[in-house]
Amino acid sequence: MHHSEQPAKQAMPMLVLLPLLLLCYGVGNVHCSKVHDSSIDLQALLDFKHGITIDPNGALNNWTMRSHFCHWNGVECTLEQPRRVRGLQLTSQSLSGQISSSLGNLTFLNYLDLSYNNFVGPLPLLGRLQQLHILFLYNNSLSGIIPDALTNCSNLTAIDLSSNLLVGSIPPKLGLLSNLGYLNLMSNQLNGSIPGELGQLNLKTLILGDNRLSGEIPQAFFRLSSLQYLNLESNMLSKALPPNIGKLLPHLVEFTLENNMFEGSIPDSLGNNALGLTKIDLSYINFTGRIPTSLGKLSNLTFLNLEDNQLVARNNQDWEFLNALRNCRSLEVFSLSYNELQGSLPQSISNLPTSLQVLLLGGNSLSGQVPHSIGKLSALTWLGLGENNFSGTIEGWIENLKSLGRLSLQSNNFTGPIPSSISNLTRLVKLLLSKNEFDGSIPASLGNLRQLLWLDLSYNNFQGSIPANFGKLEQLVSFQT
Repeated sequence: MHHSEQPAKQAMPMLVLLPLLLLCYGVGNVHCSKVHDSSIDLQALLDFKHGITIDPNGALNNWTMRSHFCHWNGVECTLEQPRRVRGLQLTSQSLSGQISSSLGNLTFLNYLDLSYNNFVGPLPLLGRLQQLHILFLYNNSLSGIIPDALTNCSNLTAIDLSSNLLVGSIPPKLGLLSNLGYLNLMSNQLNGSIPGELGQLNLKTLILGDNRLSGEIPQAFFRLSSLQYLNLESNMLSKALPPNIGKLLPHLVEFTLENNMFEGSIPDSLGNNALGLTKIDLSYINFTGRIPTSLGKLSNLTFLNLEDNQLVARNNQDWEFLNALRNCRSLEVFSLSYNELQGSLPQSISNLPTSLQVLLLGGNSLSGQVPHSIGKLSALTWLGLGENNFSGTIEGWIENLKSLGRLSLQSNNFTGPIPSSISNLTRLVKLLLSKNEFDGSIPASLGNLRQLLWLDLSYNNFQGSIPANFGKLEQLVSFQT
């Protein structure tokens, strides 16, 4: 009797459960799956909350069982039943802690945005999220590598992991994300080379600047023919750019390679073929040769920074780019500081477009007088001619640049008095005239420049005393004489 009673005792719970199971898999099927699916999402969110150590803004205060999780702050759900978590957005909340990998169980998640917080630790394991389109975890302190498993999220269209502490190399498997259009890994500690597999993508934006990437840009990379925004600044990339880069990347809008170790000349094809360019930053590199006149074909160009290279201009032919750039009618910023420009600055400087606001030619070997025609560039807010060998007076052109906020003429051989008409420059904030041969008295009209913050008149041949009305320069934070 004793042994035959055991199976009967075990059968009783089954008899109770059976109607419930039949209900689940019969009429009640939807209801039970709803409970099941929703409970997974609920648990994933609770695990995420559990990983938060500091929540100074109370962003998760309403993450309690008093309300359905679809009403929790930052959570968006699908409309159809069973309601599933479709999006999680908690930006700029100063949250600290680790991001729970339980978020990888939110299988309906379409977007995840936890940017501008203080999360630490590794990237969460999200490889099961087949519906994830947008992954924004930028401006945190996440560390470790970018896991290959991320490439299982095959519907990703945008990834931004910039401004973290990620290390290791860029996974070549990112090239499998066929829907990816935006990839930003800027300001991490990524090393190794740029994987050629990225060339398999249809990227419109690729930002890999401010890392530790090295080697040359692989040929396969230049298959990114739809690319519009490319930023590889502040790495250790080397070798020459392909001469036909403009043909290979014809849709470029912004092209930023500053602070690398490239060599060779600036390719003509940038101006001949990438006609939509608005921004070019090729500063702090080792480019040699002339400034290509083809850049004058870029009618939408607003920003051209070529400073700190070894670009030359010694004769009329070398300076021809000044005539070409007159067609860039939207150009606002143009810098050729710290190159190998020599001889006189040509009168054709006035051919630069009148839209120009910043013109920087400092740190070259330019000599002779500054052509008066430069005064036609009346929109200039910043003119940098310091650290050259310019001579002569500044009267005859300086008074026409009434929009100037910054004027850098230091370390030249300018002579004569400072013209009293300098008081026309009422917007001046910074005036650097040190290390020249200016003489005469310091004009009292300088005291009318009430916006001045920095004034340096040192190492000149001025006589007499400092004008009394300099006491009215209440904004002044630095004054040297």
